Amino acid sequence: MGADREGSRRRTPVRGTAYTVCGVVLLAGCASMPDSGDLRGVESTPRQETQVRVFALPPRDDAPPAEILQGFLEALTSDDPGYSTARQYLTAGAAQQWEPERSTTVLADGPGTQADRSGGREDGDEFAFRLTGTRVATIDAQQSYTPASGDYDQTVHLTRDEKTGHWRIDSLPEGVVMGKSDFQRNYMSLNKYYFASHTTSAGSGQPMAVADPVYVRERVDPMTQTVRSLLNGPTSWLRPVVRSSFPTGTALTKGVTSLAPDDQNKLTVPLNDKAARIGHGKCDEMAAQLLFTLQSLNPTVDEVEVRAGGKQLCSLTEDRAAAVAERGAEHRPDYLYFIDARHRLVRMTNAGDSARSEPVPGTLGDGTKALRSVAVARDEHSAAGVALDGKTLYVTSTVAGNSLGDPVLQSKGKTETDRLTTPSWDGQGDLWVADRDPADPRLLLLEKGAGEPLEVLTPGLDGRINAVRVAADGVRIALVVDRGGKQSLLIGRVERDTSGERPTVAVQELRSATPDLEQVTAMSWAGDNRLVVVGREAGGVEQVQYVQSDGSIPETGTLPGLTEVTSIAASEDSEAPLFATSKEGLLWLPGGSGWRTLKETGSVAFYPG
Repeated sequence: MGADREGSRRRTPVRGTAYTVCGVVLLAGCASMPDSGDLRGVESTPRQETQVRVFALPPRDDAPPAEILQGFLEALTSDDPGYSTARQYLTAGAAQQWEPERSTTVLADGPGTQADRSGGREDGDEFAFRLTGTRVATIDAQQSYTPASGDYDQTVHLTRDEKTGHWRIDSLPEGVVMGKSDFQRNYMSLNKYYFASHTTSAGSGQPMAVADPVYVRERVDPMTQTVRSLLNGPTSWLRPVVRSSFPTGTALTKGVTSLAPDDQNKLTVPLNDKAARIGHGKCDEMAAQLLFTLQSLNPTVDEVEVRAGGKQLCSLTEDRAAAVAERGAEHRPDYLYFIDARHRLVRMTNAGDSARSEPVPGTLGDGTKALRSVAVARDEHSAAGVALDGKTLYVTSTVAGNSLGDPVLQSKGKTETDRLTTPSWDGQGDLWVADRDPADPRLLLLEKGAGEPLEVLTPGLDGRINAVRVAADGVRIALVVDRGGKQSLLIGRVERDTSGERPTVAVQELRSATPDLEQVTAMSWAGDNRLVVVGREAGGVEQVQYVQSDGSIPETGTLPGLTEVTSIAASEDSEAPLFATSKEGLLWLPGGSGWRTLKETGSVAFYPG
């Protein structure tokens, strides 16, 4: 969960006196700051232990403008639930108008401060400072993370109160601003869960749960924040393709200020009357949304009880939730697959060193057709294989005695690199593949792996698709896109219109999941919202790391290094180990150790999907 909090070197800031009492840190906010001279940074607070809460001190009566600004910026990084201390640094009018929850701007370092000479003098009644820095990300009012870049340059204006003579801020930028290390200390990432609007599981027919990543303040009652965020609905990016089972207007009962599980790890969620008349099936779906979401925050929560109108509506345990909705992270693959030296599809249990491979039953495993790449359906009953030359795509069963049949798709690309990508199956049983033919580049969808391919609309796509991986939920797709020699990982939203004779499918609002990487050479989904990526920054070395679909970096960001990686295999099931192929052969990564070489040989390793 959360951003990578250990990866960057921390600087030790110079601060005013701090007091620690019973796990509470008070930030004095009274460091001296010149009102002239060079641009200076308000350095970020060093990371505290999770049990330590940080609170800022209110302004001193005779504090000069520089100290008022310093104290205010410190207060923005504290664990004050309503930013009440920060408001004490503002005039009454500014405090009333300021909306800190509206946005958070994250800078590479703490905001730089410099006196703005055009804003008055300290011996007068007005003063101003410029806040500057380099943008890293923004968090909007829906708590959604978006990578950002470019310069930050905003003005803070102060005035002296006529009656008291105290300096206070009367004009300031929108929302909250802080450095990256303070953001990592203050916020944590988690997944809210909704249901795919137009896709269901191919195996069970159940609704597919879809992760909607948000950031909440880590030590400001995150459980209650999370439930309120879930009830408020999905973020704008995901909203067009998901639904919520909570009736419109559903909220926590008036007067409920905090939620916590009991000693049996059950959380009771009291809702207002908007939810009082729902049926039992709909209530189970609401409880599943709550349970999946809360387990993203606190895995020990294993039961949710929903109440409304003064009575219990339903109660759902972790065991029963699997019968209500399907999640990609809960799917346990039976086998790891790879293509062996004879270009056959083989499989083995993902037990590591002692595992032995065996040919997959059927024509893809018997050597009838030499294969370049393969995708096995999530139910592991069928597979799609691209021939060695990259021209043709076959779909067949993974049972003995089946015939290969005719290809379902052919590319006219003149070279192997201009033909078909590795295909990918979603949880609904549909097959995705890109044709890289420069004369007719297309992203294609074969419903249930058969029939006339649908050409998927890709508005806003700038570049050629080199790799495709669809999330299990079928509403998010990861694409490696080559533009001018730079390969980026983009995440798109899959929208389906089934009103016509044939469905119309489009990938909308593509966004970067790896803004810091110049080259992405391999990737795979590795959870409901997480991917594992092989790539490098400009001028850097190749690395294997986890990223989240919103472009942020989870705590377990960087993995043990490898060189010349050609493929990476991960499962949405986080307990399944990683596999990779490189110049060192086929490798796997047991938990808590480095990469180890397998005795088996193969060109490409992959899990179902």
